[in-house]
Amino acid sequence: MMDYAYWFPVIFAGLMAVAMFAYVVLDGYDLGVGMLLALTPERTEKDMMIASIGPFWDANETWLVLGVGLLLVAFPQAHGIILGALYLPVALLLCGLILRGVAFDFRVKAQAHHQPLWNTLFFVGSLLATLAQGLMIGRYLTGFAPGAAAWSFAVLTSLSLVAAYALLGAGWLIMKTEGRLQEKAYGWARHSVAVAALAVLLVSVATPWVSERVFALWFSLPNFFLLAPVPLMTLGLFVLIALALPRLAARRAAGNDNFCWLPFAATVAIVLLAFFGLAFSVFPYIVIDRLTIWQAASSTEALGVMLAGAAIVLPTIFAYTFFAYRVFRGKATQLRYD
Repeated sequence: MMDYAYWFPVIFAGLMAVAMFAYVVLDGYDLGVGMLLALTPERTEKDMMIASIGPFWDANETWLVLGVGLLLVAFPQAHGIILGALYLPVALLLCGLILRGVAFDFRVKAQAHHQPLWNTLFFVGSLLATLAQGLMIGRYLTGFAPGAAAWSFAVLTSLSLVAAYALLGAGWLIMKTEGRLQEKAYGWARHSVAVAALAVLLVSVATPWVSERVFALWFSLPNFFLLAPVPLMTLGLFVLIALALPRLAARRAAGNDNFCWLPFAATVAIVLLAFFGLAFSVFPYIVIDRLTIWQAASSTEALGVMLAGAAIVLPTIFAYTFFAYRVFRGKATQLRYD
């Protein structure tokens, strides 16, 4: 007979992890595009960059709402602790997302001499949201510990997430644009891949240093051998991106745009490996060293009712996401409101 008291919290923890992974990938690339917006002075290129994320960016944030909603209903004790400890970065995240939404709509309607202001605010909102998310990850991994070391680690993860999102955004633009803008995106990707690789290395080295639990978990047997393929595969993917970018750019110049999706797909795979490492390091805790998923979970009866609702909501969100990306597949065209 199934032990519902054991498995329901595990299922909801898995659903929450799926929602947050989807958010990091989907909203990550459009936050990356928003940050890369500052690197081109051309108005038409800025418009095309916005057009490449236009049909998707607001729906991508649905996954963040879902993840936080699952945390609230399935793990109410953890919800209070986590959001209470992360009050400031959560507020900054919301400010960044609101600023992006306002700037996205106003930049198109504004007169020509006001558009640079809204482009700048879209960039600022994207950067602010990314920095806030990275700060939240760093504070969470240290169990919200006080002290300079824990806060320095949070700053490191914050800056590292900027590099990761920039690489995702550049990969997305390579896949969705053409011409001069795509050529620039190849250049942005070549620069960001080295920074992102360095960021992953620094965070990977610093994580066991700031967390005794993670150190003991990673370097004990047989965990060490189970985790060894993760950094090796991550390194391989970074090498693949670095080697592929100049070759793909040369082929694009010759009129062959095949495999333009490769840098983006490889970056998503890197994010997936990072998520696996994070989940492995945290489980079974939902608040590190304080609350396990079973201690923080709602009653079994409540989780059963909510699981029935999730069985309806999650497939609906997946179906809508699939439909939207299928309808707007292929290269982006100019954003129009007429």
